[in-house]
Amino acid sequence: MYAIVDIETTGGHANANGITEVAICIHDGKKVTQRYSTLVNPGKDIPVYIRALTGITNEMVQDAPRFEDVAADIYHLLHGKIFVAHNVNFDFSFIRYHLSAAGYDLQCNKLCTVRLGRKILPGMPSYSLGKLCRHLGIDNDSRHRAAGDAEATAILFSILLQNDTENHIWEALKQRSREQVLPSNLPKEDIDLLPYSPGVYYFHNAKGKVIYVGKARNIKKRVCSHFSGNNPGLQRQEFLRNIHHVTYQNCGTELIAFVLEAIEIKRLWPKYNRSLKRFEHAYGLYAFEDQNGYLRLAVDKRRKLTKPLYTCNSLLDGRNLLNRLIENFELCPKLCFIQTNNEPCTGAKQHLCACQGIETIEEYNKKVSLAIDELKEALPTFAIRDEGRKTDEHSCILIEKGQFYGMGYISHFFDADNLEQLKNYLTPYPGNDYIRNMVSNYAIRYPERTMVFRS
Repeated sequence: MYAIVDIETTGGHANANGITEVAICIHDGKKVTQRYSTLVNPGKDIPVYIRALTGITNEMVQDAPRFEDVAADIYHLLHGKIFVAHNVNFDFSFIRYHLSAAGYDLQCNKLCTVRLGRKILPGMPSYSLGKLCRHLGIDNDSRHRAAGDAEATAILFSILLQNDTENHIWEALKQRSREQVLPSNLPKEDIDLLPYSPGVYYFHNAKGKVIYVGKARNIKKRVCSHFSGNNPGLQRQEFLRNIHHVTYQNCGTELIAFVLEAIEIKRLWPKYNRSLKRFEHAYGLYAFEDQNGYLRLAVDKRRKLTKPLYTCNSLLDGRNLLNRLIENFELCPKLCFIQTNNEPCTGAKQHLCACQGIETIEEYNKKVSLAIDELKEALPTFAIRDEGRKTDEHSCILIEKGQFYGMGYISHFFDADNLEQLKNYLTPYPGNDYIRNMVSNYAIRYPERTMVFRS
């Protein structure tokens, strides 16, 4: 038995909106055998644009039952049935959420008439309920009202049952089928093509634009995990509605996938990615020449289009590094902005210091240059050589002088002991501190996979 459901609501996501109308048509596989319809008082104002769309006003629902008053009837109608709706995840998320709030746990299989329509009736100009009904000659005098849309969906479902010569409905209901949980606009064929290997995957909207980039140890498993559960939140419901296709890149290792994800998020700036968009180290160590000709070192906030000598998470980390350079190379704490008061210089040279005009520009700048050179030499050059996408290749990531250079794939037999030769086989990518630190931490954990190049 099938329960064909349509609802009207006060908004687009269940955990912050109420239901204003519910209609259910019980279908035995041949015809509708029972009908249920009721207005529902949502306990909140119906927005004006919803009133204009559905025609349901606050006055109409003022004396209607609350959802908890009809929850038992709705639960018993749906329990043990196959839940059918046009864009089923929307209706199911609302019904299940509000039934749960009333103390009922709805568990049932689902069928989406949007997904089934694309398979059983291919080539339609549109699969929205209104346009599909007009194309098929299904009358609906109560569009955007639950009873009218449920009745139209029931007729559509009968047509789908009659034309399902390839058993798409039966396949969708199989226990191992993913059809029931996939977003309504995402073809199952896209999921079938995904590999069980490390890589990066891309969700695309109806126009093909990438709206989300993710990385995975197992691409297929990770992609499918996005569709499990019934989170009724606005962001997730909107996210699922906008997924029309998924593509992927094999990466060989999880580390390559992590790095490529960070690169692709910066390149594509997808709508639904959040965290890696904003990640950058906040401070940097800079060098500049002042008006008197002295080279000066300073820790300052990171700014666009600037190239610091070194980056760090906090002002304290930067100042600690600068203090070590001051001590090791007898630099002036005043010229390095560590000592900011008007007291005498506390540096090693004190009254003979550059800040007093005693130490010459040449002498002081030579010490600063030596400090910068040591800092750069301390930044390592190394490569991570690891598993590839196939058995006859290795993946490779290169850090050059402490900065991410790029990555790629090399032959299993390639002897990567020459830095310049290795770089010919790698693709340069823009890097950032997140990538650098991730690769460096990996090298510490797996020294046996690390090749260090000496300058």
